[in-house]
Amino acid sequence: MLGLTPLGIFHTAISLIAVATGFVALIRDRRISPRNLLGQIYVAATIVTCVTGFGIFQHGGFGKPHMLGIVTLMVLGIAAVAGYWKAFGRASPYVETVSYSATFLFHLIPGITETTTRLPPGAPLLPNADAPQLQVASGILFILFLIGAALQVRGMRAHGPDHWAVDAVSSARH
Repeated sequence: MLGLTPLGIFHTAISLIAVATGFVALIRDRRISPRNLLGQIYVAATIVTCVTGFGIFQHGGFGKPHMLGIVTLMVLGIAAVAGYWKAFGRASPYVETVSYSATFLFHLIPGITETTTRLPPGAPLLPNADAPQLQVASGILFILFLIGAALQVRGMRAHGPDHWAVDAVSSARH
């Protein structure tokens, strides 16, 4: 199916779960938080996506996707250290929130790459992962991430880092 191995199919399915739960969390809660079920599913699916990605060698060896998996796991670790151990002091809630958002960005970059270089079957939109259009798309995603992270930080400063997302959800329900 689309040139995917069984591991590739599993990897793709798990990554889609991560993207879906991350998207819903960002819309509903304005952040991805491992303190609720949606965030826990996101984190678990992201870890499994990274680990299964290490077994995929579409281009013959260790490459950029594998490096992104390592970076993603490191950023998840930073988010966990910030969230659970407050290792960054007063900045910890901000580091945690922006770090989880960064991991969402890290899902989108290979997602767009794989989608545009595989679909539609037989005549993909782009010839390969080095297509200039993908660099533009990655740049746009990065700008959107920066805007989103700035909005998250602004909301946290205005409402308190531990309550801003909860307050936003509560007020939306009333």
